[in-house]
Amino acid sequence: MKQYYVYILASEKNGTLYIGVTGDLIRRIYEHKQNLIDGFTKEYNVHKLVYYEVHKEIEEAITREKQIKKWNRKWKLRLIEENNLGWKDLYDEIVQ
Repeated sequence: MKQYYVYILASEKNGTLYIGVTGDLIRRIYEHKQNLIDGFTKEYNVHKLVYYEVHKEIEEAITREKQIKKWNRKWKLRLIEENNLGWKDLYDEIVQ
């Protein structure tokens, strides 16, 4: 069954944030980390996967991405820290 992901990247703890959605989390984060994607994450060095969630439907994931993007920064930081207090890069965990 296909899964979709909403994810948050950070430049560092409490740093610049990027929120995205994808159907292939490992590939997409790899692309960000290798600067294969021109744009915001490449320009601002936002490569650390600090949060992600799984959805069964793409529409559900897109709706959630839009919801989180509208949140104020304090809410986004709380979401990250409720799930990843140390702001650890989760990429290594998902590629194992």
